[in-house]
Amino acid sequence: MEKIKTDGKKFNINEFLVKYALYIVLILMIVFFIIKEPSFLSLGNFTNILSQASTRAILALGVAGLIVLQGTDLSAGRILGLTAIISASMLQSTTYAARMYPNLPALPLVIPLLGAMAVGMIFGLINGFGVAKLKVHAFIITLGTQLIAYGVSCLYIDRPPLGAQPVANLDQRYIHFVTGGFQITSEFKIPYLVCYLAIIAIIMYIIWNKTKLGKNMFAIGGNPEAAEVSGVNVVKNIMIIFMISGVLYGVAGFLEAARAGSTTSNTGLNYELDAISACVVGGVSFTGGVGTIPGVLIGATLLQVINYGLNFISVSPYWQYIIRGLIIIVAVSLDVRKYLAKK
Repeated sequence: MEKIKTDGKKFNINEFLVKYALYIVLILMIVFFIIKEPSFLSLGNFTNILSQASTRAILALGVAGLIVLQGTDLSAGRILGLTAIISASMLQSTTYAARMYPNLPALPLVIPLLGAMAVGMIFGLINGFGVAKLKVHAFIITLGTQLIAYGVSCLYIDRPPLGAQPVANLDQRYIHFVTGGFQITSEFKIPYLVCYLAIIAIIMYIIWNKTKLGKNMFAIGGNPEAAEVSGVNVVKNIMIIFMISGVLYGVAGFLEAARAGSTTSNTGLNYELDAISACVVGGVSFTGGVGTIPGVLIGATLLQVINYGLNFISVSPYWQYIIRGLIIIVAVSLDVRKYLAKK
């Protein structure tokens, strides 16, 4: 193990690489995109990356709390897809002849938003009950609810007389609410989506760092038995954290539908993998009890830059799957290495 003395302190190269290797690789990939296509640095691309990262970052903020609890959530993407479909179906343009609900008047945006949040919270409650009360591993219970959410999405979208078709032609109020922005210059605007993400991130930062629930979450993730002995209601806290995650999935689904412009039964496919990747890249440890909100945001943004960059230089989608898979493997491997080093 090589060490270099700097100002009387020993600098451990191996430890530095274990801690920052993934960030170094991701930054080198970004540098490669810039060298290959200098126009990648344009303000327009920056705005697009931030917009695309926003809904996935909100999803990641929900998943992050569950990883802190030594769990995970494989259902997040499908719950987002279901809530996106429900939101879009309630906010189609009233002049659209093939509306899912032809007699439904133009609704205030808050009603579908609350509906999406409620659906997400119900799934979060089911997941939380399975983990906290039934003692089912989070991997298994969320795998089950992933399939349930997908099945409900298919049943909901494939209804007579129209049959399965994209839920499109959305209300312009809805589109503007999500895809609009504050115009700063003629070429640059701050997307509303980024503002919504910032608000949610601040709320989650307060919950994680300034509330009893947040302290209990880290205590349970670090050592569930010790937390229970110290008086923490483990079951109650786990269920609340799962429900908060579900609410965030609902918000992300509501925003994603308008961002994409339409929804299908495939909306949200593999989004949970992006969310989990963002968490691990951002320093949320699968060993539990470790994680920060800024880290999750950085992880989500970095991964979206990589995804956008791969598309920008026209890398085959098949290779993109391979690269994203390698990033997950490397991130988790480094996380395990850190845990073993601490032990």
